[in-house]
Amino acid sequence: MNGHDHGMSGGMDGGGSHQKMMLTHMTFFWGKNSEILFSGWPGTRGGMYALALVFVFVLGIIVEWLSHSKLIKPGTSNVAAGLVQTFLHGLRVGLAYLVMLALMSFNVGVFLAALAGHTLGFLVFGSRVFKDTKEVPYQKSSDLPPMSC
Repeated sequence: MNGHDHGMSGGMDGGGSHQKMMLTHMTFFWGKNSEILFSGWPGTRGGMYALALVFVFVLGIIVEWLSHSKLIKPGTSNVAAGLVQTFLHGLRVGLAYLVMLALMSFNVGVFLAALAGHTLGFLVFGSRVFKDTKEVPYQKSSDLPPMSC
C-alpha cells in the first residue's frame, strides 16, 4: 500500500503483480461504488446501489415499527407474552445491527437512507401525529422497552 490511497484499503492479488482496490472507506464519502453488508454488493452497479438504499431505509422503518408496536393482546399468558417479547426483541436488535453494519460502509447515501427510515418510522409509529387517542400517563405504549445504549 502506498501513502496515496485516499482512505481506500488496497491489497495484493494472488499473483502480486498489481494492486486490487477494495471498496472500503474509512471516512464518509458520497458515491454509488460501495460495499454494503455483503462482499461485492452493490459494487459499481447503480441499480443495486439504489436497492441497497431502499433496503436500509425499510430496515429503519421496521426497527421503529417494532419499537412502538403493541402486538401482544391483553390477557395473554405471561409465558406466551414473554416468548413473543423475547422474539421481537431479538428481531429488533438484529435488524438494528444490520442498519449499523450498513452505516459502517461510511457511505453518505446509506447514512441518509437509515436516518430517513428511522425518522419516517418514528413519525408514523412513534409520534402522536397519527394517533387518535391521548396517551394515558404511565401506560405502556409498546411491547418492547425503549432501545438504549
